[in-house]
Formats: sequence, structure tokens, C-alpha cells
Amino acid sequence: MPNVTVIPATRNLHTGVRNDAVAKRKTAGYARVSTDSEEQLTSYEEQVDYYTNYIKSRPEWEFVNVYTDEGISATDTRHRSGFNQMVQDALDGKIDLIVTKSVSRFARNTVDSLTTVQKLKEKGVEVYFQKENIYTLDSKGELLITIMSSLAQEESRSISENVTWGKRKRFADGKVSLAYSSFLGYRKGEDGQMEVVPEEAETVRLIYRLFMQGQTPYAIAKYLTDRNIPTPTGKETWRHRTVENILSNEKYKGDARLQKCYTVDFLSKKRKANEGEVPQYYVEGSHDAIIEPAEWQLVQMEIQRRKNLGRSHNCCSPFSAKLKCGDCGEYFGSKVWHSNSKYKRTVWQCNAKFKGESKCATPHLYEQRIKELFLEALGILMENREEVIGDCRAVNG
Repeated sequence: MPNVTVIPATRNLHTGVRNDAVAKRKTAGYARVSTDSEEQLTSYEEQVDYYTNYIKSRPEWEFVNVYTDEGISATDTRHRSGFNQMVQDALDGKIDLIVTKSVSRFARNTVDSLTTVQKLKEKGVEVYFQKENIYTLDSKGELLITIMSSLAQEESRSISENVTWGKRKRFADGKVSLAYSSFLGYRKGEDGQMEVVPEEAETVRLIYRLFMQGQTPYAIAKYLTDRNIPTPTGKETWRHRTVENILSNEKYKGDARLQKCYTVDFLSKKRKANEGEVPQYYVEGSHDAIIEPAEWQLVQMEIQRRKNLGRSHNCCSPFSAKLKCGDCGEYFGSKVWHSNSKYKRTVWQCNAKFKGESKCATPHLYEQRIKELFLEALGILMENREEVIGDCRAVNG
């Protein structure tokens, strides 16, 4: 039988450090709280103070830093700047050991937790979870971290479902809540209800008025930006999407449609427009209106009318998208003739006049003539206004 001599290992399997080395381990702490409440902020400060003193009190550890995330959920590590900086520093060789309170403080997402631990392990960096007494470089560490991360993830799922249930119960009860910091025209009143902000309400009314005068959302956004009117979030530059949202939001007429969006996945926090997947709730007269319901409805009809045109709406004139060709059914558009001379004139002609094989034969009209015809039609309407008003009332029941 051969004579076998055991040669003891002289270096740590994971870190590569000599077993007889006396160098201190570069150690960092990680602290996180998931809300911005005063109680949690106190806990946050206490955690930072605790880890600073805890690490410095251990002679075999060298204090590096306490990395922190304040008011951030643990379900996704992408938006946790403190956590991500700590991991990067560890991978860069600045940290040998990370100390944190528990697995749930580290991450409530099993995949993120295991992936991060594995990346650190490959660089010889260890994580110590105090509550569970787990060292990740220990032989049992990976199994324990898998189990504890899964439990933490299920805890997060339970919390998310409870929060969602609470929100839907409020919706079913007709209770309206807003992100007031990004919603123009309203603020939270002393009684907790929506309260009109007079100066912001004037901006909302201006937007509706300009739209009904023929302006497009693009033109309205430029108009508001040029006059230094702040956006709902207090910014200087308006976007047409913001104007469109204001024009179509039913809250401005005093009603509220609840649960327009919902959270698809509690881990990614991804939200999706509600297209019938979950219930919606419509509350009539839930708060004071800024726009009269009849006016709001007219705006919705105008929005739909412009969509039905099948082309972009030009806001250069009140007559835009309102003059229809009697020959082919296409709309008239404005053109400027002799733009660089004293003979400059604005004419209106059918947009299909030079399209296709059979060109439209309708002649062009000068803008001055259109204005004269409009005034003639208005005069006829005013002469018969009683009859017209009677007809409108009959139609509306």
C-alpha cells in the first residue's frame, strides 16, 4: 500500500488569501429602509450608526463604508444606487466582506439575490447575514441563501397583494386619490379631498379654449412654453402628450375613472394600461369641476372628429379641417401665393386637387371670400336662432 502524505491547504479556497496572513478584511455594511416615514428614517439612521460601530469594534475587520438606500423597495435592485455602488466596489477589490441585517434587507427577489451573491463569490467577496447567521462562502451558505431568499420573495408578494387589495377596496368605495405633484389644477384639501387651485385651473381652461379655437396639442404646448407657464410638474417645457392628457382627463369635469392602470408584476413593478384585465370604477361628481361637463364633451367630440380626418390637423386658421370639398369630399387646405411679394395672398383649395388621375375640379377660394361667406351664414343662423335652438333642444330631449 503506497504511503500518502497530506499537504495542508495554505490558502483560503474562496479568497485565495494565505491562512496564516494577518491582514484585516476590508468590511462594509449595508442598510436599507423601504419607506420615507419618520419612524423608518429613525431606523435608517440607527442602522448606519450601528454598522459603523459594529465593524470598527472588530479587530480583524477594516472599516470601509456603510452603503445605504433610503425609501427604496428591495424587490428590484436596479434602482438601488447604494446597493449597486457597493457591489461595484466589491467587484473592484475594495471590499472583502459585506455585513447586512438579513436576507430581506439585501433583496426580496430570489434571482437578484442569488445572482449578486454568486458574482461576489467569484471575486472572493463574502456576505454575512446577521439575522440568519449565514456566511455565503460557507459550504451551507448557498443552500441557506436560496431558501431564505425564496421566503423573503413570498413575503414581498404577500405585502404587494395586501396593498393591491386595499387600493381596489378604496376604488370600489369611490375614494379618489391623485398624484397631486404632477396633476394640474388640483391639490389635496384640508379634508383630504380634491381642491381646485385657481391659478392652475385658469391654465386648464386656457388649454380647452385654445383647442376649441382650432389649435393642436403641439401648438398649445408651444404657446404655453413661450409664455413661461409651468407644466404640471413645474417644468418649463410643455409636451404635446401632456396637453392631450389634460384634454381627455375626465377629472376636469368633476368625475373620476379609477384603476386606469394596474401593476402587472410585483417584482418588476411594471404597470400596464387597463384594457379590461381588472375592474374599473367610474365615480360621477366626485369633486368640483374645472371644465363644465358639456364643454368637456364637446372637446372629446372634436378630438374624435380630428382623428377621423385621417390626416394631421393644421391649426393655422379657424377654418382648418372645417371646409369640405363638395366635389370629392376632401378637406380644403390653406396655401400662400406670392409669399415674397406685395401680391401675397392666402388661398384655400381642395387637398386632392392635384392628386390621382381624376383631379378635383373645385376652384380655389380666397380667405377674404371665405370670411364673407362665414358672416353671411352666421347672419342667416342668427335670424332663425329661435328655430335652431328649438331644434337643438328637441334633439337633446
